[in-house]
Amino acid sequence: MRFYVDHDRGDEIRCWVVPDNPLAISRVFVAVEGRRVAEISASITDDGIRANGWHSTGQCVFRLTPEEVPGLTEARRVEVYDTDTNVLIYRRIRRDGIRTGKVLFVDTSIIPETRIPAALFDWFQQSYLGVGRLSDEVLRVLFESPWLSSSIISGAIIVPRYEGFFASDDFLTTALIHDPYTEMATRMLWLKARTAVAADPAQAWRLGRLGEAADFAGDYDYDDVKSLKRFFRMMPEAAYRLLYNPLARQFGTKLPDDRLTPGNSIVAIEILARVGVVGHRDFYEAFATTVFDRLGIEAVVPEPEPISETVLALAARLRGLRVAQDMLVFDVAMADAVRDAVAKGWTV
Repeated sequence: MRFYVDHDRGDEIRCWVVPDNPLAISRVFVAVEGRRVAEISASITDDGIRANGWHSTGQCVFRLTPEEVPGLTEARRVEVYDTDTNVLIYRRIRRDGIRTGKVLFVDTSIIPETRIPAALFDWFQQSYLGVGRLSDEVLRVLFESPWLSSSIISGAIIVPRYEGFFASDDFLTTALIHDPYTEMATRMLWLKARTAVAADPAQAWRLGRLGEAADFAGDYDYDDVKSLKRFFRMMPEAAYRLLYNPLARQFGTKLPDDRLTPGNSIVAIEILARVGVVGHRDFYEAFATTVFDRLGIEAVVPEPEPISETVLALAARLRGLRVAQDMLVFDVAMADAVRDAVAKGWTV
């Protein structure tokens, strides 16, 4: 899917959306002040879109006016979404203090960081969360489009694949690093929590390639050290990829299936060093405060999401397992380096 916004003149928003299906007619729905008020089909044909081979007819252009969208002219908040994918195409926010530029929060945990983006939501015109689930084509639109000049982008992306888009001065990249053993425990419990979904033929498709791993996790008792050792010895490939140095993979490879080697860990450290703001979960307040300061925003720093005792207990057991240590050697080195650097500046 591709999309673009030509203009917002108050009483008219003109944009185009090219759907993944080149034979389909684009459709968007519009929300005014948070309430969905209209669903509209593209009514204008663009010969350039057709000539580029993006769509069979080029009928992808929208001209949104008060006739189709009641209250459009005076509304302070208007949102336009693609109907098929629910991807935000455009948001109008009329308020003082809107920041310009793009901010990328790289999610390094399987549990997304939402509290800081939520605190910044009203300071930016566009917000895109969970972008790791979006297609490569949509991600490139988000990163390179000049009209998305006030946006928060957050998700678990493979950083080297898109790093070339982050070079401009108005693009702030950030990453919050987690303790590798705590993250491994979080991922293992995430798999176990989805065992029932994996076993249900009507829902298993939701897990994709992790379906086998989730089904596998249900057979093991994480509270028992012997069972844990069997888990690591017998795990399927999908589980291994999810747990083996995920931080080094995220910053050191370009494709999810790339083989991870010691050379990739060196690349990962180099790329992490080029991220604008890097923090450690143990110093969450320091990370959030630094981000807010870089953006010139005075706001209450949110509290981090609590880590459950179940996760912490499993992480403690994993620290004592040689197999877990071997699987996290690259990530531990990266996380320790970040933690030590942050601690020097924030420990009294």
